[in-house]
Amino acid sequence: MADKTLTCKDCGSEFLFTEGEQAFYKEKGFENEPVRCPACRKAKKQARYQARLARQEQEG
Repeated sequence: MADKTLTCKDCGSEFLFTEGEQAFYKEKGFENEPVRCPACRKAKKQARYQARLARQEQEG
């Protein structure tokens, strides 16, 4: 298994999917490769977190 260069579906930049990350994905049973670069993954998680907080404030 060698490192792979993938393209982020959000920003279009190339990022490296390392051999170690591939082994981790396989160990966890993930069947799909990542589609977002680390920066876009982090931004998406942050956006989901902010949306959840806003929902909780409206409900509470």
